[in-house]
Amino acid sequence: MGLLLILLLGGVVLAQERVIPPVEIRVGEGDLTTAVRLLILLTILALAPSILIMTTSFIRIVVVLSVLRQAIGIPQVPPNQVIVSLALFLTFFIMKPVFEEINTQALQPYIKEEIGDREFFARVSDSMKRFMARHTRKDTLEVFFEVGGVNKEERRNMEGPEDIPLSVLVPAFMVSELTTAFEIVFLIYIPFLIVDIVVASILISMGIIMIPPQLISLPFKIMLFVLANGWELVVLSLVRSYM
Repeated sequence: MGLLLILLLGGVVLAQERVIPPVEIRVGEGDLTTAVRLLILLTILALAPSILIMTTSFIRIVVVLSVLRQAIGIPQVPPNQVIVSLALFLTFFIMKPVFEEINTQALQPYIKEEIGDREFFARVSDSMKRFMARHTRKDTLEVFFEVGGVNKEERRNMEGPEDIPLSVLVPAFMVSELTTAFEIVFLIYIPFLIVDIVVASILISMGIIMIPPQLISLPFKIMLFVLANGWELVVLSLVRSYM
């Protein structure tokens, strides 16, 4: 029985080898440009999440929303998927003018073959640089100029954000976004901290030391946040911080 099964499998393999012809993929000299474009496109798609995080408003938004859960006292609610999804939608909303500029000045001319590959990437890079430069702290940018080895003469010759290297502007922008995010978080954290302190003081004055103060203060913090339209205020503050 086993021998019969082996013979049947061998016959199927031989039949497949005879029916299916060998396939070869060749790239001729004339298709080299297309192959390079495809390679660049696949690389960009693979790095798209990192590019979205590094060069847009996503960092500030997701940090503020994540720490907001800690301030309220429910670190798992809303879930991470909800926080990331909300941060993505707010990022697209804030970055809409930049994306429209890229579409008008870079993508559409490139589709119509009015500009080449190098000009396309240069225009996209310039649009992103202008956005990042507007929201990058000058002192942070100076620090990364020194770290990147850009001397003062080269800085003076830079006429605008388009002349700043991405290797300097991107990390400076990310650090600036983190700094701004923590400043916003500090202001958000204070009201919830006051509620925790007041509840803890009342419980200690009443001699109740076996119940954690966070357990009593959590409903009051949620009620305070809901009555103050907290989500709307936080989202509006984040959007206005880029306007």
